[in-house]
Amino acid sequence: MEYQFSFRQFSQKFTHAVITNHGVWDMREGIMIRLVDRTGKVGWGEISPIAWFGSETLEQAREFCSQLPEIITPEMILGIPAHLPACQFAFESARENFSNSIPVFKNQHLRDESLISKKMKYSALLPKGEAAVQEWKNLWQKGYETFKLKIAVDHITQELEILHLLVGQLPESAKIRLDANGGLNYHQAKLWLEVCDQFSQKIEFIEQPLGMDRLEEMLELSQVYLTEIALDESVATWQKLESCYQMGWRGVFVVKPAILGSPSRLREFCQNHTIDLVFSSVFETPIGREAALKLAGELSHGISNLSGNCRSLGFGIDHYFALQSTNWPEVLWNPIY
Repeated sequence: MEYQFSFRQFSQKFTHAVITNHGVWDMREGIMIRLVDRTGKVGWGEISPIAWFGSETLEQAREFCSQLPEIITPEMILGIPAHLPACQFAFESARENFSNSIPVFKNQHLRDESLISKKMKYSALLPKGEAAVQEWKNLWQKGYETFKLKIAVDHITQELEILHLLVGQLPESAKIRLDANGGLNYHQAKLWLEVCDQFSQKIEFIEQPLGMDRLEEMLELSQVYLTEIALDESVATWQKLESCYQMGWRGVFVVKPAILGSPSRLREFCQNHTIDLVFSSVFETPIGREAALKLAGELSHGISNLSGNCRSLGFGIDHYFALQSTNWPEVLWNPIY
């Protein structure tokens, strides 16, 4: 089987900036790819890298696409090198998309139908600072029950105050995820964990408290405190995920399918290992989102936390985009940059 290949670069501005320990992010840029088989069926894929997480850069992805011929083969797709994980995901997803050639940008707003049947829920990303104390109410009304708050962005005393306010206001059934993006030092991480242990019924986990090179310290902290620790940047690609598992990590793994790499390799890993997975977004468009949610729905079957409940998916980011999914046919085929 051979495929006709073409691609387009895109950009989409956030309604408000995403602020993390890595900096201020106000624009989502990526590349859409299209594969057409000999019968005329179309498979779509999306390359949405995050270089500071360990994926390739957008420039590297564009260079890779530019050097490909107009006709590509499955062998070429499976041969995409590991240092291009977002490309691996996009091309494999596009090829798999031939099993359902309906355009994926239609009617994909909050929930994917294949996941509704599994009763899977979504975690909503809150804005930073005091805005989080107001925004959670709007998101709660939309059906979210789990909220993610970025930390290691402002002074720790300010952020602890915000946490106390949220804990005091959120309904009993609500959960909070704290995400440091590797921005805490060891002393700060211990302080956060001590505070979180006081609210153990409210805090689901603290995500990537220390840097990617400090797995041993996070392993140590995970044995001392009640609050669970989740790895994110440390497991950004499937090679890193496998490495952390081999080094003894048995806590939560936050997986971003769109930059993890080959979906088939992740499937193989999950077939052979039982791990606590949380699937998360990279602020992809509806095309990448569909592929990521399909994989999450497939691999989340039977995966749950210690309480036996499936964890919410980290895809509650629609409020960061003004552009609706129905606009994507026009956006998709803008001229190549």
